[in-house]
This record gives sequence, structure tokens and C-alpha cells, in this order.
Amino acid sequence: MRPHLRDPEQARFWFAGTAGDRRGPQRELALLLAFRVSRSIAAGVITLAFPYLILNQYHYGPLTLGLLYTAAAVATAIFGLLVGFLADIWGRKRSLLLVAVALPVSSAIVFLARGLPWLFMAAVIGGYSATGSLMGGGVGGAAQPIQSAVIASLTVSRERTFFFSIFTFASGIFAALGSLGARLFSTRSDFLAATLVGAVGLLALGPMRVPEFKEQWRRLRSAKIIGQFSLTGMLNGFSQGLITPFLIPFFVLVYHLPKERMALYAFLAGTVGSFALLTAPLLDRKLGFVRAIAITRGLGALLVALLPVSHWLRLAFAIYILIPALRVAALPAQQRALTDMVDPAETGRALGVNQVMRLGASSGAVALTGYLFAETDFAIPFFLYAAIMLGNIVLYFRFFGRAKEQFASPPSADEEH
Repeated sequence: MRPHLRDPEQARFWFAGTAGDRRGPQRELALLLAFRVSRSIAAGVITLAFPYLILNQYHYGPLTLGLLYTAAAVATAIFGLLVGFLADIWGRKRSLLLVAVALPVSSAIVFLARGLPWLFMAAVIGGYSATGSLMGGGVGGAAQPIQSAVIASLTVSRERTFFFSIFTFASGIFAALGSLGARLFSTRSDFLAATLVGAVGLLALGPMRVPEFKEQWRRLRSAKIIGQFSLTGMLNGFSQGLITPFLIPFFVLVYHLPKERMALYAFLAGTVGSFALLTAPLLDRKLGFVRAIAITRGLGALLVALLPVSHWLRLAFAIYILIPALRVAALPAQQRALTDMVDPAETGRALGVNQVMRLGASSGAVALTGYLFAETDFAIPFFLYAAIMLGNIVLYFRFFGRAKEQFASPPSADEEH
């Protein structure tokens, strides 16, 4: 039974693919996944190598690292918003190609050039904000909204949590492998490897076809929903900016871990987090995205508050492993809810606005933690994270607790047969 599609353009694309050449959305999803795998490996390499390059090889302090992350977060927020609007007005494939080139270009700059101005340029172009987990777009995050919009346009509501889970799972696994692979090369050579791997992924975008929802500039019909998700996204971004870019520097500065050992820890954390994503369809079906967020991120907030006071490496390591898993487990359900609630023609803009609010807020938090780390005050950012995350959970219940879209749509009787 063919699924019901809300938008005529999506329906024409789906039926043309299945009834004609049989490729349909499955081929396009496979090509997008290949691009995402390549990009995630490159991002994993960069995520591990960049703080070691700044702190250990170039001997800058944590404040400089924080300012680099802050500049990248601001640039990524602006670029993500621009690309989100371009996706709906100019075209999703062309917008994706535009943003996809930025990551390998940035890593090539780091490899070829020296000096702080070049590092700032590379961080801005490549989005080295590290304000998200590896599976959530922590490097090169401006590409994340357009990828999610493409996935939403290729799938129907009841499938979206599954596909968001699979794509984000693949991102996490291969980003973790990238982090592990970074230990094989010198720190500067890691950026050459990231350039080559990231460039290969661009080849998958050429033959990909995407349903387009091009529209003239007009007032958003889904403005209220976009505003609610943007406010919760802003608080999410601020909390992420406080600790996520500084988890690896935390172990470098507090426990003095060498790069090779930290690479193994980052790989394990990314792997556990990726497998946690596979629980998202079950969480969405049984709990709805609001309660799923409350349980997973609430527990994660408590563990984050414990990390700077543990003073025991094994316990700190266990918490570090669990933090990404608890933070991202409900992410695909959240993405499904957002794409369900907004108008299909406004998905790119909705995701872009959400991104700019999240990363804009994170940029200030990154600068704050960079300053606090420079003053050797390692605990306050973790405590602030926990308090803000618990407050944000209250907002999720207030905005979406009664919304029918918090639960994934069950298949109809016809679809089951």
C-alpha cells in the first residue's frame, strides 16, 4: 500500500520513482547516507584533533580555543539560517551542495596554512563549533538542517523517526571511527585525512534527486510552532555550548590524557551514543518525544553535574561515555515531531531558524566556559548545564505535552495490510 503524503510534490516524486524506474526515495536516501558517512568520518577526525592542535601543538590556552569555537558557532548559526531559507526558496539539492563543500575546504586550510587568523577562518568555514555531539552535527553543523529537510521530504511521518535514527546512528558510528582513526596520524596530518575523506562524500550528491518545495518569500504559516521549538532549541544550544566543546579539553587539562588514549575514549562514547539512537523509534512509540526527552536528558543532566566532582578517572570516564547517549537518544523523535508539526514547504526554514537559535545561544556559552576553564574553574559550566537542561524539560511539557504530534502516528489498517 502506498503511503499517504501530505504534499503533492512529494507524492509525485514518490510515485514516479516507485512506478517508473523503481529507484524512488530508497536510492536517494542511500546516496544521502553515503555523503553523511563520509562527512561524519571527517568530522570525527577534526573533533578530536582540533583541541590537541590548539592546546598542545600550537600552545594556545583554553580561552583561545573557546573563542575559536565561539566564532565558529556564530558563523554556523548564520550560515545554517541562510541555507535553511535557501533550501525552501532556491532548492534543497543546490543548497546542500553549497554547504557540503565547506568542510573539506576548511580542513585543507588548517593543513596548508599556519597562524591564528587562518585557524579562525577554517573554524568559521568548517563550523568547528563542537556544540553538538558527533552524531548530532557537532562539526559542520550548518549542513544538518538541510539534510534533515531532505530526509523529511523523502519519507512519510510514520517512517521518519526510524530514518532519523538510522542516519544519526550512522553519523555517530562513523564519527567515532574517525576519532579513533585520528590516533594513526600526526595532528596536522589528521586534517589532510579529513580533507580527502570529506571530498569523497561530495561525489554521492551529484546523482541524487530531491523533491523540491520552492516558494516565494512569504510569512511562515508555522511561525508559532517554529518559535516554540526555537526557544527550547536556544536553551539546548546554551547548555550544549557550556560543556560539549570542552569535554575533550576537560580530560586534557584535568586528567592530562594523551591524544591516543583520548581517541579511544571518544570512540567508545560515540559508539555507545550511536547505538542509543536505535532506541528512538521505541521511545517515540511508547513515550512520545516529550517524555522521551524528559527521561533521557534529565538523567544526563544529573550525570553531567556529577562529572567535575567525581575525582576518579574511571567514574569520569563512565559518565563521559553515557553523556552523548542520553543526550541524543530522543533526538530522532524530536526531529520527527518538528517536521510533522510544520508545513512541508517550510521545513528548511524551520530547521534553519532552530539551528540559528541553538548555535547563537551556544556561542555565548562557549566563550563563558573558555573563560572559566582559563581560570581553572571547571565545575560551574557543568552545574549550569544541569540546571538549564532541567528547566528546558519543563518548557517541553508546557509547549508540547498535550500536542498529538508528540506521539508517532501509528500505521493505518490499510498500511498494515
